[in-house]
Amino acid sequence: MYKEQFEALQLNVVELPVELEEGLPVYRGFIRELPFLSGSGYSLQEMYRQLAEAYQLYWEQQTQQEEKEAEEQTTSLLSYEDILKYYDGETFDGFAISTDEEE
Repeated sequence: MYKEQFEALQLNVVELPVELEEGLPVYRGFIRELPFLSGSGYSLQEMYRQLAEAYQLYWEQQTQQEEKEAEEQTTSLLSYEDILKYYDGETFDGFAISTDEEE
C-alpha cells in the first residue's frame, strides 16, 4: 500500500539490509530524493508507515513555509506608511482624479 503511494509521488525508497536487534529483524530505509527522511521498524509495513508519516510532516512544513514566504512578499511590496494611508482612506501620492472643469 505505502509502496504504491511513494511510486505515485515519483519517490524511491531505499531499503537497507535487515539487521537483527535482540533477535528481532529491524527494517530500515530512507527516501532517495530526501535522504534525511528515514524510517525503521520490525516489519516493512511499519518502516513504510514511518516514512509516509515523515514525508507528510515534511510536505506540510514546506507548504506552510511557502505560504508564509508568499505572504511576506505580498506585504513587503508596500511601505509601512503606504499601508497606513491605504487603511486610513487617504489616496496615494501621485494619484489624482481629473475632472473636465479643471482643464
